[in-house]
This record gives sequence, structure tokens and C-alpha cells, in this order.
Amino acid sequence: MHIDHLIRMVNQIGSFFEAMPDRDEALRDLALHLQRFWEPRMRRELLAHLDAAGTDALNPVSAEAIRVHRAMLA
Repeated sequence: MHIDHLIRMVNQIGSFFEAMPDRDEALRDLALHLQRFWEPRMRRELLAHLDAAGTDALNPVSAEAIRVHRAMLA
């Protein structure tokens, strides 16, 4: 899958969870969503890209969720 598509999708998901009033819950739920509904290769590709290029392309809630809950996604 093309990395631009993965980044766009994770940012859309992040925008949804950003509206939650409890930030910690939003971060955990975003990571859980990726764990449950994204194939492992999609998560691996996203993490590899973020390791190489950084998180500048992600919205703040998506970047923080991935940073805080990375082990859940690996």
C-alpha cells in the first residue's frame, strides 16, 4: 500500500479520536483501532516510514498515539 494513503488514513482516524475529551483514552483507542483493523504489514510499513522520515506528516494526536503505544502496533 502506498505510504501517502496510509498517512492520510491514520490522520483521518486521528481526527476522529482527537474529538474525545479524555486525551489518554483517545490515544489508546486510536492505537487499538490500528491494531484491530489494520493488517500487520500496513502497520509495519507505516512504522518503518515514520522511523525513516519522522512524524511531520502526521497530525499531533496520531503522532502521539503512535509514539506512546508503539509496542501495541509492532
